[in-house]
Amino acid sequence: MTKLTPTCAKCPYAWPERLCHIEDGKGLGSCPTETKKELLAESMEKYKAPQELRCAQNASIQEAECYERLEEGGVKPLKPRILEIAEFAEKMGYQRLGLIFCVGLVSEARAVDTFYSGRGFEVVSVACKAGRTPKEAIGLNEEQKILPNTSEPMCNPIFQADILNHEKVDFNIIMGLCVGHDSLVIKYLNAPVTVLAVKDRLMGHNPLAAVYNMGSYYAFLNNK
Repeated sequence: MTKLTPTCAKCPYAWPERLCHIEDGKGLGSCPTETKKELLAESMEKYKAPQELRCAQNASIQEAECYERLEEGGVKPLKPRILEIAEFAEKMGYQRLGLIFCVGLVSEARAVDTFYSGRGFEVVSVACKAGRTPKEAIGLNEEQKILPNTSEPMCNPIFQADILNHEKVDFNIIMGLCVGHDSLVIKYLNAPVTVLAVKDRLMGHNPLAAVYNMGSYYAFLNNK
């Protein structure tokens, strides 16, 4: 098996002519479609597990249902992610949803809870500050707090995950956790997990806004 490192993000070819799209397509020398065939075969074997196969099938069906086919050709998007998550969960037969959110999005979390509850799901929601554990418990000093010399509870993603594991939820939804805290909660959750929203304090929780402007207003991000 070749050890060439994939660099798909650097592929210069348009999607319609890429090797990952058509059999006689083009690709870089590191294209995993060409260089990782043995690993691909191993990966496809994993879809033989019933739960993985069912998840993959329903995810692809959900993907197609998020578009409307136009008479003149092409497609247009139909559904926001919050609805897409609900429909996928329904397809999978999930009933208990775990909502893992940041206290900075408490109003949004309440609206999301209401939305999913209204569709018949049982929502188990856990805020990031649950447990009220001081940041000193993980070794932080005063200058490492947001507001020094105050009582500041830590975000506790492992506790969030443990609660939802204990509650035996079927599916978890992450909403606005900090970078790193999201990594820990994903690591410790037992049930499958998806992301409704990611935290971006500056960009109104839309991190791609900075990416879209890296050639102009946010060009400074390209500086080393």
